[in-house]
Amino acid sequence: MNRSKIVVLDFGSQYAHLIAKRFRALGFYSEIALPSADLSVFEGAKGVVFSGGPASVYDEKTPEFNSEILNLDIPILGLCYGHYIVQLGYNGKVGKASVGEFGFAQLNFNNGMNGTSAKCPLFKGIEGSQQVWMSHQDGVLQMGEGFEAVGSTKDCPFAATQNLSKKRFSLQFHCEVKDTPCGNQIFKNFAEYCGMTTNWDEDTVLAHILDTIKKDAKDKNVLLFLSGGVDSTVAFALLNKALGQERVLGLHIDNGFMRKNESKSVAEAYKKFGFNNFIVEDASESFLNAIKGLTDPQKKRMAVGENFITVRDRVVAAQKLNEDDWMLAQGTLYPDIIESGGTKNSHTIKTHHNRVDGIQKLIAKGLIIEPLKDLYKDEVRAIGKKLGLDDQLVMRHPFPGPGLSINVLCSDGTFTEKDEEELKKAQKELNKVTIDQFCADCTASMSRSVLPVRSVGVQGDFRTYRFPACLTFKNEGDGFYHIPHIREKVEGASSSITNGASFLNRTVIKLYQKPSLKDEDLKLQEGYCDRRRLDQLREVDNIVLTELHKNNLYNTIFQHLTIDLPYASTKENASFVLRPVCSEDVMTARFAWFPMDIFNEIVHKIAELPFVDALYFDATNKPPATFGWE
Repeated sequence: MNRSKIVVLDFGSQYAHLIAKRFRALGFYSEIALPSADLSVFEGAKGVVFSGGPASVYDEKTPEFNSEILNLDIPILGLCYGHYIVQLGYNGKVGKASVGEFGFAQLNFNNGMNGTSAKCPLFKGIEGSQQVWMSHQDGVLQMGEGFEAVGSTKDCPFAATQNLSKKRFSLQFHCEVKDTPCGNQIFKNFAEYCGMTTNWDEDTVLAHILDTIKKDAKDKNVLLFLSGGVDSTVAFALLNKALGQERVLGLHIDNGFMRKNESKSVAEAYKKFGFNNFIVEDASESFLNAIKGLTDPQKKRMAVGENFITVRDRVVAAQKLNEDDWMLAQGTLYPDIIESGGTKNSHTIKTHHNRVDGIQKLIAKGLIIEPLKDLYKDEVRAIGKKLGLDDQLVMRHPFPGPGLSINVLCSDGTFTEKDEEELKKAQKELNKVTIDQFCADCTASMSRSVLPVRSVGVQGDFRTYRFPACLTFKNEGDGFYHIPHIREKVEGASSSITNGASFLNRTVIKLYQKPSLKDEDLKLQEGYCDRRRLDQLREVDNIVLTELHKNNLYNTIFQHLTIDLPYASTKENASFVLRPVCSEDVMTARFAWFPMDIFNEIVHKIAELPFVDALYFDATNKPPATFGWE
């Protein structure tokens, strides 16, 4: 596209495209390129941003980098891993930081570097110290030649640096995420320092997507998987607008992993909006058989994804659709691709169902259309509203294709010697953490334990598979436990636990335990994702969602997940985790916090279900945890 631009070099960060999106949202056109790109790629570029990445600069295998880029006579901004690349390019030193930082940190500016007359162009108009988002284990040990420190955090002396003579800047923190509130101002300042003027808007994005759909579809019709979630719904609306309803067929598959009465409500919502070009297929038995006996989260996701292709082929045959005339469409977002390791330098966090081998083969053949593949959730919602979709469709909590199947943790009931060894190390690690955020009474009653179940996390752009720490406060009677009232204190304790942990990636708070049970009665049980466990999960999940709707809280959080753990007194029972999150872009998130009366109402109603042995609240941000546990 022939226009002035900011080029973002993708070193494999979970946030690389988020950087480009932030510039676009501010009105500055941006493009993604590989760090090995030829200098011709930078024709028309006014500035370059180096993203973060999962590698360490001293690893044997690091992303290939064209060092000639550092000789360009345009401004360069390095973030996290990019921070290190900039420093190394001018003979700085990088190594393991004495303390890693994951989550919130306070950035303090050196004298005169911020404010109205800032000596650092990046921080012009930014007053006072600032909250920033960190995700790193390495650090700059010595700045490059000609650089000066601009800002620092408690554990990072070179959190922000600059070399004005070379027009080079580098930041340890991620200013592209919403959890760095001044991030947009930093990007705006950088773009203006680069001499950029606004040249990108929402209308341009929509026109570009519609043109791309027409170009990719050519004369073919399109079959779209409709989960009923925001992404597939907006993709469906875009396809209908670009191609017309007569060339588009929506396929909503009831895979047995839907929420309570989900398929029925999805169909009603589509019809209400005027979509008549969709069908509903009950394939629940097929999907339940596909994941029967599986315990590994990756294998479950892959089995679900491959079975979507199997069901699609069966529906195509049953509808007598000529395969030569039809393409497959998906509501894939960029985070799905990034977390699946879908860019050259990114690290696989979890394989999404829309990135399994069967889908990849169709992509290679040019038989897949993904209108939203370069967008993030907040952008998708904005596009949906621009298309006229109402809040019932656009503001629904995200619900991925595998549905509740990835919220049912599975186990064959065995705990290996390695598991036992790492569980003990996790407990030892937890015992050493200083937790001083709570009042004396709460601290005195608090106990620490580690649950014997693993979950997926993301720390330093890498996938982790670790245990959750559990904090238990005063027993209020009848199996109910005290919940600390102040969210910030809980968040501080959670971050203290996971920041330097090697065996922990989540922190949960115990809300309830059946009064007839002792702690030692709860054990890892053999349990798989079957209809019985899914039905139990649906009941617990429905209680939470009903209360959120009733108290006008549903739209105040991004997503709520209920997690079923095979950790109970018997195989027939289970423990559950409440996981509400607030996010705008899916790449980062904070756990959502409810008023105490709502907490109590939800917990007491769930406790009435006879199969519930224990209930927990996941008080972990992303990173270090992912949204779900698989």
